[in-house]
Amino acid sequence: MVKNRHILTFIVTACLIMFTLGGCGSKEEKSGSIQNELQKPGGQQSEPAASTQTASPTSAPSGGSGIVIDVDGTKLTKDQLEADVKKKMAAIKQQVPADRLQQLRENIQKQVINDFTVRTLLANEVNRLNINVSDSEVTEAVNRLKSSLPQGMTIEDFMTKNNINKEKMQEEIRFGIKVNKVVLSQLSGKIKPTDKEISKFYQKNKDKFKTSESVRVRHILVAKAAGDDDKVKLEKKAKAEGLQKQLLAGGDFAELAKKNSDCPSRQSGGDLGVFSRGDMVKQFEEAAFSQEVNAIGPVVETEFGYHIIQVLERNAPKTLALDDKMKGNISAFLVQQKQQEAFDAMVKKLREKANIVVYQN
Repeated sequence: MVKNRHILTFIVTACLIMFTLGGCGSKEEKSGSIQNELQKPGGQQSEPAASTQTASPTSAPSGGSGIVIDVDGTKLTKDQLEADVKKKMAAIKQQVPADRLQQLRENIQKQVINDFTVRTLLANEVNRLNINVSDSEVTEAVNRLKSSLPQGMTIEDFMTKNNINKEKMQEEIRFGIKVNKVVLSQLSGKIKPTDKEISKFYQKNKDKFKTSESVRVRHILVAKAAGDDDKVKLEKKAKAEGLQKQLLAGGDFAELAKKNSDCPSRQSGGDLGVFSRGDMVKQFEEAAFSQEVNAIGPVVETEFGYHIIQVLERNAPKTLALDDKMKGNISAFLVQQKQQEAFDAMVKKLREKANIVVYQN
């Protein structure tokens, strides 16, 4: 299915929780393990679902009591901004090179101000329209949020990660549902795509429905470590070659992986799953796509160490058919697209009508 980084998750509901607490993001985070680091960098980051369009706010001298921005009378102070930026920086600064920390701080500061602005505009609008939400609607949304969490993450883990308690989470969900109701009201019931719209989207984006050649691979890794000298590297390579000989002699790949591999994939017998060209580092990719299925390949050296690779399956490129399942996926995508467009248009109008003053601190 086509990837879209601009749609509202749960039409604002669950995603707005993340927006309120620090911006929408993908629900799964990279663990930083060797298994993930084998994959090349460069993946796109998720963007906030909230619109970032801005009307021209009024500029003013210093806000006196350290006010940064005033949105229709609701003020964000410098202390509040600094506390929020500090909290967000603490969560991610270890993942960013030192020479980029200042730029990161500036970007986070801008995002906090934008989030405050949009949140305030939305809160004022749902209050103006007197939108109500029942407890059963909140419960249903909580259940949907639970089902969307990464495998192994509980709702308690989610609350701990976002530093909120149950009451705060339910409050944010309730607010998200109110915004959702306003968004849906903008669509006037014209939301379900027709068969013609679905077919047109499929034909127009047919290249997006093509799957590239892929392979399913398992491996055993004898990892390098920082500071390894030539002698240690030779010893590790010899260990990998010894494991390869055991495999060629009929050794059980999964068992040898569990006992000897330094990759977290050892827990699944070394299975890395399915990947396409461009997903792994060059040496690993070249070996994986050149080996015969089920063959035990020669030891391959990468920056991570020494690998013994076995290709379990090879999948030829193909175009996904427009069957009932695909029609359902496209329909859901188009619905979300319409909802996002309505949300963006609503926020833009609210910005244009609002009295927004940015103070020069």
